[in-house]
Amino acid sequence: MKTMPVSTLPPPLSAPHLPDPSAPSWLALWFPWAPCERAWGPPATRPEGPCALVARVGQALRLAAVDARAQQAGLQAGLTLADARARCPDLATRRHDPGADARLLDRVAAGMRRFTPRVAVDAPDGLLLDITGCAHLFGGAQALAALAMEQAAAQAGLTARHAFAPHAAGARALVRHGRGGSDLRALPLAALEADEDTLSALRRAGLRRIGDLAARPMAGLAARFGEGLVTSLRALLGEVASPQRPRLDDAPIRAVARFAEPIARTADVLEVIEELLGQAARQMAPRQIGGRRFIVTLERSDHARRDLTVDTSLPLREAAPVMRLMRERIDSLADPLDPGFGFDAVVLRVPRTGPLLARQTALEGGGQEEEDTLAALIDRLSTRLGPESVLRLHPRDTHVPERAQALRPALHHAPTPWAQPARNPRPLSLLDPPQPITAIAGVPDGPPQRFIWRGTAHEVRRAEGPERIAAEWWRDPLGHLPDYRGLTRDYYRVEDAVGQRFWVFRHGLFDEEPHPRWYLHGLFA
Repeated sequence: MKTMPVSTLPPPLSAPHLPDPSAPSWLALWFPWAPCERAWGPPATRPEGPCALVARVGQALRLAAVDARAQQAGLQAGLTLADARARCPDLATRRHDPGADARLLDRVAAGMRRFTPRVAVDAPDGLLLDITGCAHLFGGAQALAALAMEQAAAQAGLTARHAFAPHAAGARALVRHGRGGSDLRALPLAALEADEDTLSALRRAGLRRIGDLAARPMAGLAARFGEGLVTSLRALLGEVASPQRPRLDDAPIRAVARFAEPIARTADVLEVIEELLGQAARQMAPRQIGGRRFIVTLERSDHARRDLTVDTSLPLREAAPVMRLMRERIDSLADPLDPGFGFDAVVLRVPRTGPLLARQTALEGGGQEEEDTLAALIDRLSTRLGPESVLRLHPRDTHVPERAQALRPALHHAPTPWAQPARNPRPLSLLDPPQPITAIAGVPDGPPQRFIWRGTAHEVRRAEGPERIAAEWWRDPLGHLPDYRGLTRDYYRVEDAVGQRFWVFRHGLFDEEPHPRWYLHGLFA
């Protein structure tokens, strides 16, 4: 057996791209000012002074979130709005929207999947990334964290902090309480996130750090403060598992048909689309979902592509109603389908879905069948005329009558029940804008006894009211200003001598307006 001289042996192989077994396994990202940064948008559009979000807690308005400048001014979440304005008169405020914050965090978490497939949402303002075996692909853990924070800033304008630890609970505690350190035992007791009474009792016992608590017997701590405190401590130190639920996206609904010989006839294309719809339905059935957008891509042999998109107002799995809409779409094309030398493949995608559970049909019929018929009509008209041409009325979150409804595309907005109190009926017909009338009232705050509208005098025989509607001061664009003024409306339902019924209101109280005016806003049937 021949051997090579030592001097001619090749150098040992190096593995610069292999993962480091000692590298941290979890990266925690914390966005401490995320709610305010979302509410005010990019830095160029934010106020120069401190900002805060406000929510109603009981009968008081309290700060739900603050930004960095508000925190530097001594403000914190939970403080009443009145106390906050006393400390910081130039505070800019907006209404807190937890749902929008959660949706923003989900979008940022979806973008982080480029770094690792295991991303867990740490509500309401953090993310936990399992970077085991991933950090070396981006030049190390620190480089990966820098890229992740840069992406959060570019995607949503969020300021981020980061920390590493071998386990998720440790990384979470370090990013929120570590102040840049990496020693878990040096963290303050607040990292346990226990209730304030427990933390106060621990401080009175002379304990200040996690290390002080970890040096005590666990049995004694459990007997004095409960098993929950010991479990949190051991999870923070990595002695017990702290499982996380990663954000996993469902596999997209997709079906493909490829052909050995290109097809050119429209009838053949429609037959293939119907078969693909059946395959998509079999994928959606176990998830109990239905499609609301179906996109068919026709791939020609010369690599040209043509997309056919169909939207539905209700989730669907059956092929027949989608095929009717697909034929409507093809018939309404300004540029008919040009197969060229034929289509090599047909791809069906269902990017938008909705829940579709099993339904029990009523024995007497109607109800659900009528809803399905109306939905089918909306789908056909929207496909033929365009979604912006078929509208439906939707209620809005306001008690001002002329703002209580809005027109929205019927295809994209499901019908919403109207929560109108029976004790305050509204007329079916409203005048836009309300028409001024000349009215005579017996007492300053009483109903009109006689009014003139369009030159005709009406003697009031019966009247109901008032229904008082105050100005929506919280919608003032400058924030929750205590001195914001608006005129109050007092509505009355009145009936004249011949039985006609009207909805009138006085615009302003006598202490708000020296000479309040009267208006006619609606007519009862």
